[in-house]
Amino acid sequence: MTSPSSSPPPARHRAFLLSPARCDGERAKLLFRPQARFELAVKLRTPQGAPIGEVFSFLSGLYFRGKLAYANRFAVPPPDAAVSGQFVITTNRGLLPADADVTLRELEKMATVDIAAGDRRYRAPLSRSVRELKERVGGECDIVLLGSVASGKYVDVLLKHLGERLHFPLDFVGRGDMSRGGLMLRCVDENRELAYGPVAGAVRRGQRPPKLEKRTPLPRVQD
Repeated sequence: MTSPSSSPPPARHRAFLLSPARCDGERAKLLFRPQARFELAVKLRTPQGAPIGEVFSFLSGLYFRGKLAYANRFAVPPPDAAVSGQFVITTNRGLLPADADVTLRELEKMATVDIAAGDRRYRAPLSRSVRELKERVGGECDIVLLGSVASGKYVDVLLKHLGERLHFPLDFVGRGDMSRGGLMLRCVDENRELAYGPVAGAVRRGQRPPKLEKRTPLPRVQD
């Protein structure tokens, strides 16, 4: 029997939804400190702000870095749709392209809303964004969630609008956040895309897989 990761995904258009980082954790406090002077904190205080993908990579570390690197490598949005292939789920603004800028004030507002399917402040903007994305990418584009499918906090909202179009990496089942992040970074290193399956009807919880071997980052190419 082949493992889920040994079956390559079919060649078709694909966009990724990245689950967010916490905006109220310890690393977020570093950004909110008025005296913070490191580059990202300074950028967030400008009128333009900083890309949400960069901000969430700082807030989350390995897990979000893995998701963003993986989505950047393997997204294949429909060429005529004029949309990004990498979208970040937010607490209060629905889906944002990973390169969309946010300010410190906007980040503070995100920190005040919990991700809960029953909270209209989260659910309504996300539902609206997903419907718009579905219309723009058309019927030949799978939408892959890079995030937890074990709970309903993302799946309950997304499935309602996407149905069988909503997919997830099969190798995510049973893994924790750090393991998923490490797995995706390895896939980027090896240019190896994971196999996906529809969330609807899938086994979303399972035994923890064997621990990943220590990753050796690829050497940098000198200019």
